[in-house]
Amino acid sequence: MNAIQKLQAQLPESVDCLLVTCEKNQRYLTGLNYTDGYVVVSRDHAWLLADFRYIEVAKRHESDDLAVILLENRRVTLGNLFADHKLSRIGFEDGVMTCASLEAMKKTFPSVAFVPCGALIETMRQVKTADEVANIVTAQRIAEQALERVLSLMTPDMTEIEVALELEYGMRKLGAEKPSFDTIAVSGSASSLPHGEPRNVKLEKGFLTMDFGALYNGYCSDMTRTVVIGKADDEMKKVYHTVLTAQLAALDYVDIGKTGAACDKVARDIIYGAGYEGCFGHSLGHGLGMLVHENPRLSFTWDKPLVEGNVVTVEPGIYLEGKYGVRIEDMVWLSPDGPVNLTKAPKELIELF
Repeated sequence: MNAIQKLQAQLPESVDCLLVTCEKNQRYLTGLNYTDGYVVVSRDHAWLLADFRYIEVAKRHESDDLAVILLENRRVTLGNLFADHKLSRIGFEDGVMTCASLEAMKKTFPSVAFVPCGALIETMRQVKTADEVANIVTAQRIAEQALERVLSLMTPDMTEIEVALELEYGMRKLGAEKPSFDTIAVSGSASSLPHGEPRNVKLEKGFLTMDFGALYNGYCSDMTRTVVIGKADDEMKKVYHTVLTAQLAALDYVDIGKTGAACDKVARDIIYGAGYEGCFGHSLGHGLGMLVHENPRLSFTWDKPLVEGNVVTVEPGIYLEGKYGVRIEDMVWLSPDGPVNLTKAPKELIELF
């Protein structure tokens, strides 16, 4: 059963169809990466509406489950589709569509009712197919090769921005569509900032945290590795190995049926027990797929059990304000045969220069 068929089976009784306006969800359903159009899915049919700029490539995605329509005039094309197929109760993605867009739709199509449908497709996307996991793995292998490349190129004279750019260049050269998010590469005292921005300064002595990922065929990878510029002193080694111990324990614990809150607690208890209470201020991890941050969450607020097909990050950290920070991040797939760590990059403490 493909994504369109799964959605058709889950359409609420309160609607005749779902009007899909989220670009990620459109790509998830059709395979087409485009930025202006609609996908409409009823219980028996599905249509991809694309304008002249995309119609040629859209036709390549046409199938028995998906018809392609040239979107010449939104009011006329959508109106005819609704009328011809007697679609009078139109579901919409209320977590995505803006109030202004909804009001415009209501004014344009006064004879139909628009019904909020929540996160139907986003919920579907939490459970990855084998093909989706294969795309994530390919993205991750690209990122790992880019990391290996940048470590071989790195010099004391490089800036944080140059490290980030070299990671991104490496990923693009190796086949990524683009980075899956803005690359983080922060050194020295700036490494205490979990989402610090790379600066135009030479790498500072101390920790260098690199958080980055590749986008491949629409799917994201996400990895963090922390290395040392110079030599690590005893306290730095303690911080690093505490984070690593917490991550390994959480990786061993994460499984189908475990709640995100319980997973988070495993790592947090180790970090706090080592004397770093209050220094791990973000959650243990998150789902990812077409977006780098998706549900489910490995967080004290997520009391739902993980399910087969989830892909989640496991990324504990310790951040000492104004001093330095460490984060180590892998991705885990909850496969039918149990948890699989999709990340192969080494995690031993690396000292450079």
